[in-house]
Amino acid sequence: MPFVKEKFHVKQTMPAFLFIMRTFNYTQGEAQRLICKGRLLIDGESIYNPGTKLSPGEVEIVHFKPSGTGVRPLFQNKDFMVFEKPSGVLVHPNTMSTPYSMLDEIRAISGDKANATHRIDMETSGLLLASKHKKAENYLKNSFEMKKIRKSYLAWVDGKLTEPFFVDLPIKINDDYSQTKHKVFVDESGKHAHTDFTPLYYDEDLDASLIACYPLTGRTHQIRIHLFHVKHPILGDPIYGTTFQTANAYLDDTLTAEERFIQTGATRLMLHAQTLRFPYGANYHIESKMDFKGMKELICSKNKRRFNRSL
Repeated sequence: MPFVKEKFHVKQTMPAFLFIMRTFNYTQGEAQRLICKGRLLIDGESIYNPGTKLSPGEVEIVHFKPSGTGVRPLFQNKDFMVFEKPSGVLVHPNTMSTPYSMLDEIRAISGDKANATHRIDMETSGLLLASKHKKAENYLKNSFEMKKIRKSYLAWVDGKLTEPFFVDLPIKINDDYSQTKHKVFVDESGKHAHTDFTPLYYDEDLDASLIACYPLTGRTHQIRIHLFHVKHPILGDPIYGTTFQTANAYLDDTLTAEERFIQTGATRLMLHAQTLRFPYGANYHIESKMDFKGMKELICSKNKRRFNRSL
C-alpha cells in the first residue's frame, strides 16, 4: 500500500513543520501541506497546525511510500524519465487506499521529488513523461502549458475511415450527469479544442480503423469526445459511444467483462499515447515500443458488438 502510517521518534522539542522538513527533506510548504491534511498524528489524533510544538516522544505520520515493481523507463537521463504506462493503471493514486499507480515506479527510481508531469486516463496506455526533481517538473509542466510539448496517439475506432480530417469544436465540462455520463461534451460555450486525425489501417473483418490522433489543444477527453462527435467512437470506450446504462454500470463497477466487451466493442479503451516531442536542451522525439496495432485481438467482432447508435 503506497500510503503507510509509520512511527517516528521526536528527539527534541520543535515545530511540527520543522520535524517533517528534516525527516523527509521536504520544503516548508510541502511539510505544511502534509500537516494540514491531518497526516501527522499524536496519540492517534491528527493535528492540523504546522506550528504545533512537538515534545520528545513518538508521533505517527501517514505518507506516500512507493512500492515499485521494477518497471524501468523506456528512456531516462538525469532530469526526466519516460515510461510505457499500461492500460488500467492510474498515473497518481486517486485515494489513499489506491494500491498502485505509476507514481510508485517513478518515486521508487528517483525519490520523493520525482513526479509525473502530465495526466493520462487510467485506461489509456502509452508514453508518460516524469521529472526526477522539482526544477525539471516545473520546466516540463510549463512546457505543456506553453504547448511546447507535442503528443500523438493511436486509436482503434468503430467504422471505416480512409481520409485525413480534423475536428475543431469547443469542449465544455459537463455539470449534469442525470442524462449522460459524459465528462465533457461539444458546446459552443466551451473552450477551443482542435484535433487532427490520420487514418492508418482499416480491418474489414472488424469494421475498425486504426488512426493517428494529433491534439493541438489539451482538453479533458478531447480525442474521445471529438471522435464520438464524428460518429467513430473509440472502441472499448465505456463512456462515449455506449448507453447511459452501460456507462453507469461501468462507473459503479458493476459492468461484467463480457458486457463490457460487447457493449463497448473491446476489453479496454483502445487509445494509446504513441509519441512525445519536446525541447529540453536538445530536441527529443520519443516513440512508444508497444505494438498497439497488434492489440486488435482485444476488439469485439463487428457482428457481436452493440454500440449506442443514437449518436
